[in-house]
Amino acid sequence: MRIQRFYDEGLAHASYAVLSDKQVALVDPARDPQPYLDFAEKHGARIMAVVETHLHEDFVSGHLEIHHRASAPICVSKLAEATYPYIAFDQGDQIAVGKLRLMALNTPGHSPDSISVLLTDEQGKAQAVFTGDTLFVGDVGRPDLREDNGNAHTKRVEMARQLYRSTRQVLMRLDRDVKVYPAHGPGSLCGKSISSDLYSTIGQEAAHNYALQPMSEEAFVRVLLEEQPYIPRYFSHAMALNQKGAGALCSGVEAVPRLNKYASLQKEVLLVDARPQRQFKMGHLPGAINIMDGEKFEAWLGSLVGPEEEFYLLAESEQAQEDLIRKAAKIGYEQNIKGTLQAPTYGQQRSPEIDLDKFLEHPQGFLIVDLRNASEVKEESIFNQATHIPLPELRDRAAEIGSDKPAVVHCASGYRSAIGASILEKSIGAPVYDLGEAVRDFKRPAAKAVKYFKKLNLNITIMENEKLKDNGGQNGSLVKETFPVEGMTCGGCANGVQLSLTKLEGVKSAEVSLADASVAVAYDPNAVTPEQMQQAVEKAGFKLGSREDTESDKPKRSGGCC
Repeated sequence: MRIQRFYDEGLAHASYAVLSDKQVALVDPARDPQPYLDFAEKHGARIMAVVETHLHEDFVSGHLEIHHRASAPICVSKLAEATYPYIAFDQGDQIAVGKLRLMALNTPGHSPDSISVLLTDEQGKAQAVFTGDTLFVGDVGRPDLREDNGNAHTKRVEMARQLYRSTRQVLMRLDRDVKVYPAHGPGSLCGKSISSDLYSTIGQEAAHNYALQPMSEEAFVRVLLEEQPYIPRYFSHAMALNQKGAGALCSGVEAVPRLNKYASLQKEVLLVDARPQRQFKMGHLPGAINIMDGEKFEAWLGSLVGPEEEFYLLAESEQAQEDLIRKAAKIGYEQNIKGTLQAPTYGQQRSPEIDLDKFLEHPQGFLIVDLRNASEVKEESIFNQATHIPLPELRDRAAEIGSDKPAVVHCASGYRSAIGASILEKSIGAPVYDLGEAVRDFKRPAAKAVKYFKKLNLNITIMENEKLKDNGGQNGSLVKETFPVEGMTCGGCANGVQLSLTKLEGVKSAEVSLADASVAVAYDPNAVTPEQMQQAVEKAGFKLGSREDTESDKPKRSGGCC
């Protein structure tokens, strides 16, 4: 017996081949049939069946092409109502694969047609279960993807209830050592907190998966439905293709027009420029959206571009064009490509670069747009004054962004902000700046202050907690005093930031905390007098009022730190 996983990083999709005695069964195959055909050929095996655990929403399956090329029957639940030839595969139905057997377990909840596939050995002992999108490692499938089809039975609450029963009454009753092989890994939008592990066991999931812990059905529904990620535009399109069966991959790829980079392009057709953001910003066709080629290109393409929307696909090379077409085909979007071409060098528009110093000094002069998901913003606020519009909604909500100020766009690391800035460039009448990777310097309050204090040419070390370090090797006590500050601004610094400043003139060791309208200073009185300390802080650029001690700021003696 051999179980071979095929993993697509771009869509976080896992598919499987089960091999026994020169026979192979495939579970949830991707669009490209070739890896599975190659696997069977390598082992001198015949593909006996293609099993689909449900109608997938997030990728287009190659089950119909494999069926035609390998004469392998497609096995899927009758509840999928597939329009291609198939064998109904529902509760208790079995398929023989060499000495092994695959048995269907109906496990609705992610979708009405969801099944899990139990693998048993020649002694009839359960070895593994292919759970599709019902059970992931650390998570379960989302129950809210079938609400647009008009079927009341697929509403999210009812689907969540079904998932509760599927996990408790079916999957959790399997032996604890049965291996769990799901259809997705971390990053998939079919779950909200999928683990980085790609397989598990029933016992491990029962012990550690939040959704499998003891709770009532009502509690399960409530926990499962909160903070689910957005639903990409292409999901319903991919599901419809899977229900009827997609055409052959090579035929779809070959049908895409390859254009000369000097070709005349229709103005009303969307431009998707997949080059690296640096190349895009140096020069691009007006109106283009910069969805960079990378591991998540296809997911973002399908999230931002509608399934009925045509687009030109611009790349940096001919090879990149071919790779991108195949990525688009993974979600059924090859038919949307009006033409693909290398990005032209004529008629280019440059994107403005942000002046970080100016932004740090006067953040109020910019309109800050936060493109992160609601759950990310809830977990960590980076700029309190930001307008929050998740990137998948930006094309539809761009009109909400005013044009009276320059816009600064940010996400969590720089990929989404590059896309968002390119969308807003064509939508608002003010300059649009991409904060890019520099956002990482703002994600922690201390880092925000560092950006400000670096302008003062100070040697800065971030203090990770409230304890004061003995910077000078002195054993004497430290004194902490508070100086009120008049009109201090620090580029949006949050309260409680602690910094160690070791190159202020006349000061061996000092600690400065920004808290409300004051500068709290801790220093070694054996090395620096209070007057010297105040003079040094003022020289650093602060305008101080009269010194004011508080009860909490009185001297504390603890052998060199307080």
